[in-house]
Amino acid sequence: MFVKLIGALTLAVVVALGGGGARAEETGRPGVPKQSGAADERGRRLVEGKLAALTGGAGREIAADRKLVPVRSTALSRAFPGHLFYVLRFQQYPVGLVPPEPLRANNLFVVRPDEAVEHLTDGQALEAFFRAALSPVKTTSQAREAARAWLRLSEELHQDGFLAFAAADKAPAVTTAVGGGYAVTARARVRPEAGNRGEIRATLTFGADGKLQSVAETDDLKQGIRPICQATKLLDPDPVVRGMAEQSLLVLGRAAKEYLDAQRAAASPELRGAIDRIWARIVAEGR
Repeated sequence: MFVKLIGALTLAVVVALGGGGARAEETGRPGVPKQSGAADERGRRLVEGKLAALTGGAGREIAADRKLVPVRSTALSRAFPGHLFYVLRFQQYPVGLVPPEPLRANNLFVVRPDEAVEHLTDGQALEAFFRAALSPVKTTSQAREAARAWLRLSEELHQDGFLAFAAADKAPAVTTAVGGGYAVTARARVRPEAGNRGEIRATLTFGADGKLQSVAETDDLKQGIRPICQATKLLDPDPVVRGMAEQSLLVLGRAAKEYLDAQRAAASPELRGAIDRIWARIVAEGR
């Protein structure tokens, strides 16, 4: 159930969890381009300004440290040189938070080379950005890079903080479009972890002039286990309930860390001990 934001916005904004689902920082991915500290500092400052304009001055509070996360990939760097991408995500589990208008649960921000900042929240806005900013596609290699770049950003718009996507197809299928140009189809598959499964599939069609003509995207995403109230049931008097809570948290593994930390902060000493024990098992078993 979703609730209204109350209190300081700095307490409400949460991005993809570092230990599990989202790939926002491309942790451990070989070949992902680095982002210089100066560029990142500039990008964050510009996004904070955009947020302030969108929300009536609350930009800096919303974009507090660790809340605004860079989105990077080799395909993005090649398709949009000089651009910086960030994601700002609001918590969806265990209790969903309603962000202030016009923000949504998932927010992409694009910092252009001229320092203009765009706010993208859905596929329609993403397509408009691609039409305006993507250079004409003249080769099959460029078509493939464009498709991988699309999927990298689309993933973030579908993310709930607990999905982990594998990299998009290394060699997406490219065909000649009607009237010339290219049609390229690529997929980004969800890693089958904690019950998650599915994929995003996108077909980008380019005209003979290399300009994007259309995007057709379908998604078949199945959510697995999500943190709801499992931590509060670790001391339940019913052993079956306790066992179900423990098993769910073990399946979630490291993706449950932020949830467990939040529950531990408000727990009794006895429940803190139970949370510590389940986390120790997650670490010891490499989950």
